[in-house]
Amino acid sequence: MDYKIHQGRNVKRFREMLGIKQEALAMDLGEDWNQKKISLLEQKETIENQLLEKISEVLKIPVEAFQNFDEEQAVNLISCTFSDNAMFNNRIEVQNINPIDKIIQLHEEKIALYERMLKEKDEMMSRLEKLLEK
Repeated sequence: MDYKIHQGRNVKRFREMLGIKQEALAMDLGEDWNQKKISLLEQKETIENQLLEKISEVLKIPVEAFQNFDEEQAVNLISCTFSDNAMFNNRIEVQNINPIDKIIQLHEEKIALYERMLKEKDEMMSRLEKLLEK
Protein backbone atom coordinates (compact mmCIF):
# COMPACT_ATOMS: atom_id res chain seq x y z
CA MET A 1 0.00 0.00 0.00
CA ASP A 2 1.78 3.13 -1.26
CA TYR A 3 0.41 6.14 0.61
CA LYS A 4 1.26 9.63 -0.60
CA ILE A 5 1.44 12.61 1.75
CA HIS A 6 -1.11 15.31 0.88
CA GLN A 7 1.02 18.46 1.15
CA GLY A 8 -1.88 20.87 0.60
CA ARG A 9 -3.82 19.32 3.47
CA ASN A 10 -0.71 19.62 5.63
CA VAL A 11 -0.43 23.32 4.78
CA LYS A 12 -4.07 23.74 5.81
CA ARG A 13 -3.56 21.75 9.03
CA PHE A 14 -0.55 23.77 10.16
CA ARG A 15 -2.15 27.07 9.12
CA GLU A 16 -5.24 26.25 11.20
CA MET A 17 -3.13 25.12 14.17
CA LEU A 18 -1.41 28.50 14.11
CA GLY A 19 -4.79 30.27 13.90
CA ILE A 20 -3.98 31.93 10.59
CA LYS A 21 -6.79 32.60 8.11
CA GLN A 22 -6.40 31.96 4.39
CA GLU A 23 -6.61 35.70 3.69
CA ALA A 24 -3.74 36.41 6.09
CA LEU A 25 -1.56 33.72 4.53
CA ALA A 26 -2.36 35.12 1.08
CA MET A 27 -1.29 38.60 2.18
CA ASP A 28 1.98 37.24 3.57
CA LEU A 29 2.72 35.32 0.37
CA GLY A 30 2.45 38.39 -1.85
CA GLU A 31 0.22 40.57 -3.99
CA ASP A 32 -0.62 37.86 -6.53
CA TRP A 33 -2.19 35.67 -3.78
CA ASN A 34 -5.78 35.72 -2.49
CA GLN A 35 -8.04 33.56 -0.33
CA LYS A 36 -9.36 31.57 -3.30
CA LYS A 37 -5.83 30.77 -4.49
CA ILE A 38 -4.88 29.55 -0.98
CA SER A 39 -8.01 27.37 -0.93
CA LEU A 40 -7.01 25.81 -4.25
CA LEU A 41 -3.42 25.37 -3.01
CA GLU A 42 -4.64 23.48 0.05
CA GLN A 43 -6.46 21.02 -2.23
CA LYS A 44 -3.29 20.12 -4.15
CA GLU A 45 -1.66 16.83 -3.24
CA THR A 46 1.80 18.01 -4.26
CA ILE A 47 3.12 21.57 -4.02
CA GLU A 48 6.22 22.86 -5.79
CA ASN A 49 9.30 23.02 -3.55
CA GLN A 50 9.88 26.74 -4.17
CA LEU A 51 6.33 27.56 -3.05
CA LEU A 52 6.62 25.21 -0.06
CA GLU A 53 9.78 27.05 0.99
CA LYS A 54 7.96 30.39 0.81
CA ILE A 55 5.03 29.02 2.86
CA SER A 56 7.54 27.51 5.29
CA GLU A 57 9.19 30.90 5.73
CA VAL A 58 5.85 32.65 6.32
CA LEU A 59 4.47 30.07 8.78
CA LYS A 60 7.91 29.44 10.36
CA ILE A 61 7.49 25.68 9.96
CA PRO A 62 10.14 23.47 8.30
CA VAL A 63 9.44 22.42 4.70
CA GLU A 64 9.87 18.80 5.81
CA ALA A 65 6.79 19.11 8.02
CA PHE A 66 4.63 19.80 4.95
CA GLN A 67 6.34 17.07 2.96
CA ASN A 68 6.38 14.32 5.60
CA PHE A 69 3.56 14.85 8.12
CA ASP A 70 1.09 11.96 8.00
CA GLU A 71 -1.94 12.32 10.25
CA GLU A 72 -2.64 8.56 10.31
CA GLN A 73 0.88 7.79 11.49
CA ALA A 74 0.71 10.56 14.11
CA VAL A 75 -2.61 9.29 15.46
CA ASN A 76 -1.26 5.73 15.47
CA LEU A 77 1.85 6.84 17.35
CA ILE A 78 -0.22 8.73 19.91
CA SER A 79 -2.66 5.88 20.41
CA CYS A 80 0.20 3.40 20.89
CA THR A 81 2.02 5.73 23.26
CA PHE A 82 -1.00 6.41 25.43
CA SER A 83 -2.62 3.00 25.48
CA ASP A 84 -3.48 1.40 28.84
CA ASN A 85 -0.32 -0.71 28.87
CA ALA A 86 1.92 2.19 27.90
CA MET A 87 0.69 4.26 30.80
CA PHE A 88 2.49 1.94 33.20
CA ASN A 89 5.77 2.82 31.53
CA ASN A 90 5.16 6.57 31.79
CA ARG A 91 4.65 7.21 35.49
CA ILE A 92 2.55 10.22 36.19
CA GLU A 93 2.71 11.26 39.78
CA VAL A 94 -0.10 13.42 41.06
CA GLN A 95 0.67 15.54 44.07
CA ASN A 96 -2.29 16.49 46.15
CA ILE A 97 -1.37 19.62 48.05
CA ASN A 98 -3.91 20.75 50.59
CA PRO A 99 -3.93 24.56 50.51
CA ILE A 100 -4.90 24.83 54.18
CA ASP A 101 -1.94 22.67 55.20
CA LYS A 102 0.31 24.90 53.10
CA ILE A 103 -1.09 28.04 54.75
CA ILE A 104 -0.54 26.55 58.20
CA GLN A 105 3.03 25.62 57.27
CA LEU A 106 3.73 29.15 56.01
CA HIS A 107 2.19 30.63 59.15
CA GLU A 108 4.41 28.45 61.37
CA GLU A 109 7.48 29.47 59.37
CA LYS A 110 6.50 33.13 59.78
CA ILE A 111 6.11 32.72 63.55
CA ALA A 112 9.52 31.00 63.81
CA LEU A 113 11.11 33.81 61.81
CA TYR A 114 9.43 36.44 64.01
CA GLU A 115 10.67 34.70 67.17
CA ARG A 116 14.24 34.60 65.81
CA MET A 117 14.04 38.29 64.98
CA LEU A 118 12.79 39.09 68.51
CA LYS A 119 15.62 37.06 70.03
CA GLU A 120 18.20 38.87 67.87
CA LYS A 121 16.66 42.22 68.83
CA ASP A 122 16.90 41.34 72.53
CA GLU A 123 20.53 40.29 72.12
CA MET A 124 21.30 43.52 70.25
CA MET A 125 19.59 45.58 72.99
CA SER A 126 21.60 43.87 75.74
CA ARG A 127 24.84 44.51 73.85
CA LEU A 128 23.91 48.17 73.40
CA GLU A 129 23.07 48.49 77.12
CA LYS A 130 26.47 47.02 78.05
CA LEU A 131 28.18 49.51 75.73
CA LEU A 132 26.29 52.43 77.31
CA GLU A 133 27.23 51.36 80.83
CA LYS A 134 30.94 51.56 80.08
